[in-house]
Amino acid sequence: MKKYLLLFIFLSATSLAFTQQKNISLEEIWGGKFSTKGLQELRSMNDGEHYTILNIDNARGVSSIEQFAYETLERTTTILSSEENGVPLFSSYTFSEDESKILLATEVERIYRRSRKGIYYVYDKARETTLKISDQKIMSPYLSPDGSKVAYVFENDLYLFELLTGSTQRITTDGEYNAIINGVTDWVYEEEFGFVRAFDWNSDGTILAFLRFDERAVPEFSMDVYGEDLYPSQHRFKYPKAGEENSKVTLHLYKLEEGSTVDIDLMDAYYIPRIQWKNQADELSVQTLNRAQNDLKLYTVDADDASVSLLLEEKDQAYVDVTDNLTFLADDSFIWTSEKSGFNHIYLHKPDGSLKKQLTEGPWEVTNYYGYDPGSKSIFYQSTENGSIVRDIYKIGINGRNKKRLTEMEGTNSAAFSTNYTYFINTFSNTEVPYRYTLHKASDGKKIKDILDNSSLAELLQGYNLSPKEFSTLEINGFDLNMWMIKPVDFDPNKKYPLLLFQYSGPGSQQVANRWLGSNDYWHQMLAQQGIVVACVDGRGTGFKGRDFKKMTYRELGKFEVEDQISAAKKLSEYSWIDEDRTGIWGWSYGGFMSSNCILQGNDTFELAIAVAPVTSWRFYDTVYTERYMSTPQDNPNGYDDNSPLTYPAMLKGDYLLIHGSGDDNVHVQNTMRMVEELVQANKDFDWAIYPDKSHGISGGNTRLQLYNKMTNFILNKL
Repeated sequence: MKKYLLLFIFLSATSLAFTQQKNISLEEIWGGKFSTKGLQELRSMNDGEHYTILNIDNARGVSSIEQFAYETLERTTTILSSEENGVPLFSSYTFSEDESKILLATEVERIYRRSRKGIYYVYDKARETTLKISDQKIMSPYLSPDGSKVAYVFENDLYLFELLTGSTQRITTDGEYNAIINGVTDWVYEEEFGFVRAFDWNSDGTILAFLRFDERAVPEFSMDVYGEDLYPSQHRFKYPKAGEENSKVTLHLYKLEEGSTVDIDLMDAYYIPRIQWKNQADELSVQTLNRAQNDLKLYTVDADDASVSLLLEEKDQAYVDVTDNLTFLADDSFIWTSEKSGFNHIYLHKPDGSLKKQLTEGPWEVTNYYGYDPGSKSIFYQSTENGSIVRDIYKIGINGRNKKRLTEMEGTNSAAFSTNYTYFINTFSNTEVPYRYTLHKASDGKKIKDILDNSSLAELLQGYNLSPKEFSTLEINGFDLNMWMIKPVDFDPNKKYPLLLFQYSGPGSQQVANRWLGSNDYWHQMLAQQGIVVACVDGRGTGFKGRDFKKMTYRELGKFEVEDQISAAKKLSEYSWIDEDRTGIWGWSYGGFMSSNCILQGNDTFELAIAVAPVTSWRFYDTVYTERYMSTPQDNPNGYDDNSPLTYPAMLKGDYLLIHGSGDDNVHVQNTMRMVEELVQANKDFDWAIYPDKSHGISGGNTRLQLYNKMTNFILNKL
């Protein structure tokens, strides 16, 4: 009897433990239950011994800048609090170069992906005073090196604010909406070249270099804004679609002492994606690109006489990527990254631009360049040397010797270095470990202390039915493609499971990486709990496996990538536990373009597809992105049309769900509307949803929750 009693207790405890394992819900995912903690707006101080972070106490409505010592990780002081000295609640901060002033952002309003406008203040640390820059919402304020002035943009003109006198000077006067922009970028530069502030101070604060965008010839795009008013309004903005006119961009130098503007003749420059002052106050570096984006030139502009000289030129049969990986040393020799060896690596050039030495080499990629320490004469960078799905931090001498790996944990490592490169804060994660922040010595990578981890989240997730993300490679079309797969927790190889592929597939992108879970990962886990095998394959054209692998999709976006996804689905369907008659695919943006193509061109392979905010024709997308990979529609019409979902609506056989936000300024809802019309005329049945006034991210309020409920039900009912 005692034996049976013990057995009953054991079985009951086992049953209780099993029932305690929970399934993930969409309400938990989009309610933020699985969010991670991080270090907000970390800045290294000039002394290299301290760093600051932004602390926002939402409950009290207070924000503050807290200073910590690297060595001890202890808080040493509160530099500024919104409870003191008339400082308003601020959401971000920036120090002047000498750290005497702090620029504070309040009432920030989003414009597009990166651009913002707001009410800004300058806090003077020595005087403990706060000064508002303007009563109007302004863009991209930037303190001069000595903290005495602020340059900013208001209504497309460049202004200068003097802190000592409180006076404001208007530098340009021709700014006009949808016509002329001074000092900030137009829509396509912001989206595709990744920056907004298009002006820069020289090292002694005597000259402002700025770009001017003449977008009068750029075609205008309009979006209906439904809102809550009786009559909808329209948002009209300049958007250059592939093959159409771009802004005419010019470079100018404003000399403060003279109060005059000098126009710089860059001759054949079509795009000006970067400007950066050199160490000498009278020399500016400028990067230009031709329209095809396969010829990048790095110039030096002499501010004294406005002369321009070529420093370096990079050409490629496909395209040249624009990066921020440029550092000028004390003598104006410079560090630069390039793919010319077939992989992205670091190079040292002499002051005249000639090559001095290639500093890194091998069949792997430098994925982030952190900077140069003149004290130890070392360069710090992140790379894929230990595998394309992981990231590690390294240092190497300026002579290309004494390379040392500074991180040990296998997964994704990224670093934030102290100003003097004595320390770095490492952010680490993998599929098993949520984001962990640790302090290390930059000389050898030795860990000093733990700063912050997300162990509470890891403990929380122990109570859920989660499956491991399994990494492997799949041999497809002559290439070993990276893959991850999530199987149901109670996986039984004797059963048959439906397969759902997730992908993005855009040029240089990566979805198969050993890093912590994102929102879609939790959703995929939820689907796996419902008995679905979820997998992701990075096909040809994706990144971090070398130049040739990435650029083989040039002029043919949607050809090789679609072939790889169809082939991957077929190969996975050969597994005995995959039901080949229940195969789905989904993706967002470029991924929506892909999933649309796959269910049409792969209609004998896929039974279901979901396309969220998809491009359906590259003729509808912007010049910079599209022409970089496709050339113009006039030059490459077959490349545009042969790989467009609009060409194949009659091939639809499976279940297809189209989703778009009507306020998407990036991938316009025009893409979905044209796809809908083609499907209607082909007399095809499909499902679709339009989210009023929602942007490319389709979010806000309960939007994401409702969207993922819709996609979940579609998959569970159809697949």
